[in-house]
Amino acid sequence: MNRFDQALRGGGVLIADGAMGTQIEERRRADGSTSPISPEAALLESTETIRSIHADYVRAGADAILTCTFGASRLRLRKLGLESRFGTIHRTAVEVAREAAGPDGIVLGSLGPLGELLSPSGKLSRNEATSLYGERAVVLAETGQVDAILVETQYDLGEVEAAVEAVRASCALPVIVTMSFDTRGRTMMGVSPEAMAAALVAEGIEVMGANCGRSMEETFEAVCRIRAAAPDAWVWAKPNAGLPRVIGDRAVYDLTPAAFASWAKRFVAEGVRVFGGCCGTTPEHIAAAAQAVRG
Repeated sequence: MNRFDQALRGGGVLIADGAMGTQIEERRRADGSTSPISPEAALLESTETIRSIHADYVRAGADAILTCTFGASRLRLRKLGLESRFGTIHRTAVEVAREAAGPDGIVLGSLGPLGELLSPSGKLSRNEATSLYGERAVVLAETGQVDAILVETQYDLGEVEAAVEAVRASCALPVIVTMSFDTRGRTMMGVSPEAMAAALVAEGIEVMGANCGRSMEETFEAVCRIRAAAPDAWVWAKPNAGLPRVIGDRAVYDLTPAAFASWAKRFVAEGVRVFGGCCGTTPEHIAAAAQAVRG
């Protein structure tokens, strides 16, 4: 039983970290840079920036840190001209996350969507999707420093199933799955929280939930529906800091750390066992949430 399993079975609520992408943007702006950059490119440009973001979340009270590999599928990296750095990105991301988390912290290998739709909606075959997820899981697991694999911000059950199959064939690490519900209570591809829960229970997934999405209210509703459909699962929630407003070339999130903490208490009261933040959240949001749910 690894650190993640032990922590879940030990009772209490695990606090996950907050946003990576929006934190990178803010720190680059503070240094005078306004050019857009992917988190994976930022990792290669300055590992210290990524390490400091992880460390700030740990100091804020996060028990679990996600690797900076959300968009590091071979397809996405190819579009960025970074495909040749595929292995380096994954290994470096794990290294800096583990350094920040420390030997007893939890590091989760983040696998975001591949970047192309699966057939019949797109051109990507199920076998291709499985292969693309599998190669990522292998590199993450081979570091020996990852405690679980997080298949996150998903919208298509076919892609989720391909990812779960791939991870399980590649390593023995626990698998977590979260989807993003942002279209009238469903994912972009029309998946309901109930359909997600039923599919994941059938796959034997023990940890599932919602992240990103639109408003806090919509993510809360999705989590409640997942909880009702899969009462024996450990439920995960990582909502955004509300809906963003676009000011110039910036997305501004208005939900304060205090308001985020109030919501954290509501999520935990509903039975959420892992709570963190997605887009727009900061170390201050995570610190407030940690204090609110731990007392």
